[in-house]
Amino acid sequence: MPSDFIPEATQLAKKTLADGDVAGAAKQLATQLALTPEDRETQYYLAVCYRYLGDFEQALTHIRTMLETFPRFARGYQELGYTQKALGNSGAAMKAFRAAVTLNDALVGSWRGIIELIQPTDAPQLFKEAETQLTNLTGLPKPLLQVRDWVNEGRLLPAENLCRQFLKQYPKHVEGMRLLAHIGVQTEVLDDAEILLQHAVQFEPHNLLARYDYIGVLYKRQKYGEAFSQAERLVAADPDNVRHRTVYANQCVAVGKFDEAIKIYDQVIPLIPDAASVHLLKAHALKTIDHTAEAIVSYRDAYLEKPGFGDAFWSLANLKTYRFTPEEVSLMLAGIDDPSLPSIDHIHLNFALGKHYEDQQAFDQAFYYYETGNTLKQQQTAYDGKLLSDRLQLQQQHCDETLFRNRPDTGNPAPDPIFILGLPRSGSTLLEQILASHPLVEGTQELPNIAAFAFDLDGRRRIQDTPQYPACLKNLSDETLIQLGNQYLEDTRIHRDKAPFFIDKMPNNFRHIGLIRLILPKAKIIDARRHPMACCFSGFKQLFASGQEFSYGLDNIGRYYRDYQLLMDHWHQVLPNHILTVHHEAVVSDLEGQVRRLLDFCGLEFHENCLNFHKTERSVRTPSSEQVRQPIYRSGLDQWHNFATHLQPLREAIGEDLIDAYPEFN
Repeated sequence: MPSDFIPEATQLAKKTLADGDVAGAAKQLATQLALTPEDRETQYYLAVCYRYLGDFEQALTHIRTMLETFPRFARGYQELGYTQKALGNSGAAMKAFRAAVTLNDALVGSWRGIIELIQPTDAPQLFKEAETQLTNLTGLPKPLLQVRDWVNEGRLLPAENLCRQFLKQYPKHVEGMRLLAHIGVQTEVLDDAEILLQHAVQFEPHNLLARYDYIGVLYKRQKYGEAFSQAERLVAADPDNVRHRTVYANQCVAVGKFDEAIKIYDQVIPLIPDAASVHLLKAHALKTIDHTAEAIVSYRDAYLEKPGFGDAFWSLANLKTYRFTPEEVSLMLAGIDDPSLPSIDHIHLNFALGKHYEDQQAFDQAFYYYETGNTLKQQQTAYDGKLLSDRLQLQQQHCDETLFRNRPDTGNPAPDPIFILGLPRSGSTLLEQILASHPLVEGTQELPNIAAFAFDLDGRRRIQDTPQYPACLKNLSDETLIQLGNQYLEDTRIHRDKAPFFIDKMPNNFRHIGLIRLILPKAKIIDARRHPMACCFSGFKQLFASGQEFSYGLDNIGRYYRDYQLLMDHWHQVLPNHILTVHHEAVVSDLEGQVRRLLDFCGLEFHENCLNFHKTERSVRTPSSEQVRQPIYRSGLDQWHNFATHLQPLREAIGEDLIDAYPEFN
């Protein structure tokens, strides 16, 4: 995030420039630049002065120096566009303006420059987008235009403060609500964002931009049924709009309408100037329904469309069975060395290269890239391991034997849900695939509903405040517990078909077993367990689409595993015979024995399909999707040994006592 600090001399020079004394401002800025040669704003305004003075060579020199240091500075690209346009270099100016609006779509001057440089017939989609953006931006009140600019530059705190001040004066201003909701999405305050956008579409039902944003927040909150309903209304209102058709296709994927989604992606790809993201979406959908060869083609189309597109390379690596070509490795290494790429691309590329070098058995090199990717990712998160440890200990403190002894028959008694929980990369997807191969059981996905209930029960609290949850569980009325159980079954119905039982595979639900027991007392709970070193290192190698911030860093994930096992020990103590622990190594060693054990626990008759789980056709959305479509194998059990020399911090974080106590399986 750029600093808000601007040298005093630069601020004075800006005033001099605004007063019309360009030469005087240039002199002030040149003096300041000698003192602070890496100050972005001084460099920028000096380039502006040289352009005004007609010294385009000096202007270009300062712009290029600035963009080498700040390769994602949108206003720098806009200034480059102005200078190239003044020189008559239309192609270079267009390229610069497009780079500027890609980084910051609130730059009125760049959109205007694009319109001035092209004819509507030359690039109709781009011309239409530029006209729409220019109309929207010039129609904004000045405070909101400033908010958009700050948001795009990453200056979220001043943007939020200014936006809130504006909305105090104009509380029903939908564009203001959209902007504040966007800031909420950026800062992960999704409940606020959802409420703002819900009100926005109520105030202006025909505002399709607000509805589009509302769909995005609902999707992020995994409220897929509501998001799909809103997307249907959006595309019905403007069926030819490519963005609307694309977001509708995304919601089709979320609710399992894969064929319809893929058909729409194919329709819109030729209509989009930069279709890399849609190629990626199509590939994800194809992968989920086991069309792996077609998915690979689409992932490759994505990185060919957008060089350095880290997500496309990581998605190929995340197939687990894919092997990169030498040309692809060269492209990834070039991307790593490209400072103009966003940090998220560098993160994806590092994880992908880690997987590549591990496949090549170059384990030291692989660990270097895994560790670099983890470090970069950790810098983007605000994860606090101690805070989470404290929260998990509250479960042990408040969810004791007395709580469950006093409330043995609360909630909804439906036996439908089967919860598979634990840590990511613990073998939970394999257990889900085995159980979902039974004709009476349906696999869904990692459902967010239980965590959402816990969040709501905790109330609106600052992170440093004492939590209300789980202490509040003992005060909930029987009616409330029944209502929550009913709501869980109703809200998850969209993911089900006709089978009487269904699986919720959200791993983090181990934190909320007490809540599950109170609202769904007949639900089955299965703890997927794997050797601590194998499980943690597998998580360390994995770049998750969202969440699981504890996995980035050996110390973080080791501490999390220890907290998890201590809490699971507590649940077994206070809820005896209510949870089945299944060790991944036991499933590998004795598949039939463990399958029968699983089915007995769930009250299901043995079925041969569960042994042939890899033949079951169903969508699988986790990183293990390719692995569970193959017969069971042992080769992945001990991969962590190849990296043992690097893993001492992990051993220390887990604790030798837990590692030594883990059972051995032949």
